[in-house]
Amino acid sequence: MSANQLIDTYRHQGLRRKLTEQLRNKGIKDETVLKAINHVPRHYFFDSSFLEFAYEDKAFPIGSGQTISQPYTVAFQSELLQVKAGMRILEIGTGSGYQACILAELGAKVYTIERQKLLYEKTKLTLPRMNFRIRTFYGDGYKGLPAHAPFDRIIITAAAPLIPDALLAQLKIGGIMVIPVGDDSQVMYRLTRISDTEVTSEQHGNFRFVPMLADRAKDV
Repeated sequence: MSANQLIDTYRHQGLRRKLTEQLRNKGIKDETVLKAINHVPRHYFFDSSFLEFAYEDKAFPIGSGQTISQPYTVAFQSELLQVKAGMRILEIGTGSGYQACILAELGAKVYTIERQKLLYEKTKLTLPRMNFRIRTFYGDGYKGLPAHAPFDRIIITAAAPLIPDALLAQLKIGGIMVIPVGDDSQVMYRLTRISDTEVTSEQHGNFRFVPMLADRAKDV
């Protein structure tokens, strides 16, 4: 979306309030998360020809085989993270940048990695126009960002076949990781690092994500 299309009309705001109420009715209880959903214009992350889909509670293709996540999923993962202002959060899978903006709206310092080059280049241009300071990186999400670790929170927005040890190692003691694990469908896990050697695990239902890609970062 071009700069002259970053317009948030009363109609958009009304649709966002309606979406927020839908998420509340579906079980999202964290009012700070709901407020963030209500504040961040999701239509900014859509091409102009698809704006009518922006406030449906559905995932939507964004190119390179990726999607902008369903708003309920974004809210659900954000709620599980238990974000507090000032926390340093690592996001694996920038995608459209919508989830990163929700985390930034919650007051987090967001570091986000995308391995699809075209999406990375697009969001690198888009995110600064959102008035958030979000640090974007192109690379392998399985490796995380060890140079910037440790993080208070880590969120993975693609389906992982397993929980990457390299990412767990970048989580602070007391920190939380939220990750969907599985192949055809995924179980949402919330992991809490208790000590250098102990991590607790909780399961929070089934979801469907695009797969987290292995090996080297892709150029297309």
